[in-house]
Amino acid sequence: MVRTYDTFGVPYAESRERFVETLDIIRKAWTEPSFAYRGKYFRFETVSVVPRPYQQPHPPIRIAANTADTFPMIGALGFPMFVSARHVSWDELAPMIRAYREAYAAAGHPGRGAVYVSAPTYLAATDARAAAEAEPSIMAFYRYQARLQADSAARSGAVAAARAGRAERLRNMTFAEARANHALVGTPEGVAARLTALERTLGLDGILTELNCGGLIPHTQVLGALRLLCQEVMPRFARVSGGAIPDPGAGR
Repeated sequence: MVRTYDTFGVPYAESRERFVETLDIIRKAWTEPSFAYRGKYFRFETVSVVPRPYQQPHPPIRIAANTADTFPMIGALGFPMFVSARHVSWDELAPMIRAYREAYAAAGHPGRGAVYVSAPTYLAATDARAAAEAEPSIMAFYRYQARLQADSAARSGAVAAARAGRAERLRNMTFAEARANHALVGTPEGVAARLTALERTLGLDGILTELNCGGLIPHTQVLGALRLLCQEVMPRFARVSGGAIPDPGAGR
């Protein structure tokens, strides 16, 4: 968030360049016995990081993308990508993911580039029950997100208008809109069918399920939703699509 940069006295406009340098430093720290770094923002001499990573050459790196221009940048770098359906609709994600994969291919990286999506998710035995139990928590989450976006807009400089527009949209969003464009809420059969359609249209490689993103659903009900996801959605989705499988370990 922009306010984090303000807290540390770092201009938000430097965020992308600082991220690229930080990523380069992390990879060197994981792969070289010792290294020096002389960038625009960071400079080190004879740095060694221990213990060395068990995974070689280093642990998997996945980069999150939130803005349209970030997608081709990550594709050109050749990393798998995490995206969120929290703020961006499924329809809006399609051209962004396509831009990521086009940049990935143009840079000569092998394969097509893996895409993982996080989304507010909730399951129950009936569609009406799933909606009734999820709505207060999901809508509280979106109202909180609207406040965060409004705060960021006040601090964002050149991108303030875009953030302000997003804040207004989240503030006025209805549960029906959230469910149609951002969330996965319903019965195991309905969620599995939705995932299958999304895998086909977006080419997803995995889903990170946020089972209680607003924090208001009782724990016993969250466990019930997780049980339905693991026992009924995962096997059905794997069988129907033959592709991506939801990640229950990421359910929150």
